[in-house]
Amino acid sequence: MKITIQRFKSDGYAADATAVFVSQDKTEFGARTATIRSLWGAAANVLDSNDFTGARDSATPVYTGSKKMPRLIMVGTGGESDFSLERLRRAASVAAQRAAGMKCTSLAIVLPSFGFAANEAAQAVVEGAMLSVYSFDKYFTENKPGKKLERLLILVEDEKSLNDAKRGAAVGEAIVNGVTLARDLANAPSNEIYPESLAEQAKGLSSLGVKVTVLNKAQITRLGMGGLLAVNQGSEKPPFFAVMEWNGGRKGEAPVVLVGKGITFDSGGISIKPSAGMGEMKMDMGGAAAVIGTMRGIAELKLNRNVVGLVPTTENMPSGSAYKPGDVITFMNGKTAEIDNTDAEGRLILADALCYASRYKPQAVIDLATLTGACVIALGNVASGLMGNNPELNGKIVEAGNRSYDRVVELPLWEEYEELIKSDIADVKNSGGRAAGTITAALFLQHFVDGYPWAHLDIAGSGMVPKGSWYVTKGGTGAGVRLLIDLLRNW
Repeated sequence: MKITIQRFKSDGYAADATAVFVSQDKTEFGARTATIRSLWGAAANVLDSNDFTGARDSATPVYTGSKKMPRLIMVGTGGESDFSLERLRRAASVAAQRAAGMKCTSLAIVLPSFGFAANEAAQAVVEGAMLSVYSFDKYFTENKPGKKLERLLILVEDEKSLNDAKRGAAVGEAIVNGVTLARDLANAPSNEIYPESLAEQAKGLSSLGVKVTVLNKAQITRLGMGGLLAVNQGSEKPPFFAVMEWNGGRKGEAPVVLVGKGITFDSGGISIKPSAGMGEMKMDMGGAAAVIGTMRGIAELKLNRNVVGLVPTTENMPSGSAYKPGDVITFMNGKTAEIDNTDAEGRLILADALCYASRYKPQAVIDLATLTGACVIALGNVASGLMGNNPELNGKIVEAGNRSYDRVVELPLWEEYEELIKSDIADVKNSGGRAAGTITAALFLQHFVDGYPWAHLDIAGSGMVPKGSWYVTKGGTGAGVRLLIDLLRNW
């Protein structure tokens, strides 16, 4: 979608629809609708009917009779006392979805002045509008969805705010591009995105200045990545390990390392999943998708920080060569694990990646994974689970989640839970059963963290949702991308 920012003049632009935001508060509603009446006389009848009140998420179209700007969409924002950037994102998503529903290909949004800086408001509008009209439709051959929004025009009422709005819109666009890439990767079928092609997607970031190295099975074997190799045993497709390095900070600065679970299809292996819903397991690489999307976003932003992205990737399949319950495997750091359940495979490949992260002597390591159904039970599809060994890092992530509204809920890593993953024959067991499943998965990972600040994000619920809302669309959501970019920008 092409984005343009310009000064608002009532006759100085052309768009299929123009959206204006209107507060429900009586004084502001009266002032705003008076302006609307003066600019778009056709709105008078609708306003006189009192059908439009400025209620939150309401949207009322008006046909203006103008060829240049034939539609006006009045979008309600509710009361100003609790207005926020998240409400602005949602209002922009309402406007964009309404415009798309009317087959508009261009939408102009008048940037509101509700007490936010122009750069913040423009970023929020771009995120809300562009992400809300995302769809994964490349495989339709007939009955393709109708026209799509192709152009977003942001109209700024204050000349002094024009440059700030341009900067904010550019940030929003980079974030949207990262989220969109993550959504595309997660939503693609597993015969399109498999370990090698996922690694190729990481390689594609080299055009943006990201240094990308992809390790093959022989190299993975020499490194002793027993977790990744074990999970891969049942698949005919070889594993890969993608390393993405963005060196935007000063030379010698310790990087922040991001690790993403890249299981491109999870059958459960020998501990096979029920067939109902198994097709959704093409999205079990949502953590890897989020890391790749984040690396794209920070590269487009030319972030002045050193960041490394690590993606171990394989399928988890049942076959005569597959790893089995009762097996003992050895990881890159020499630790051993007894396999209790082959469907607890994501933590095995993440363990090797966490070991690999140590070589960077990182400031912090953050891993993301669609790891446990237990997290979906605990938090639904609204938030990601956060666990870690460093309160300061956890606090930064919570703050970034609140700002971006890519929210997290912190769960404890108390030592009492360790009892659940004790093994009689190895250093640790890969599953502790249903009780506290999200926590025991994180405690398993902690065995492979070598002294650095570390946080684990379980995006099993937030990363793939059965129903969309506002700018979060059904299927793969790109959860984690907006959170991580915000975190890194405000580090």
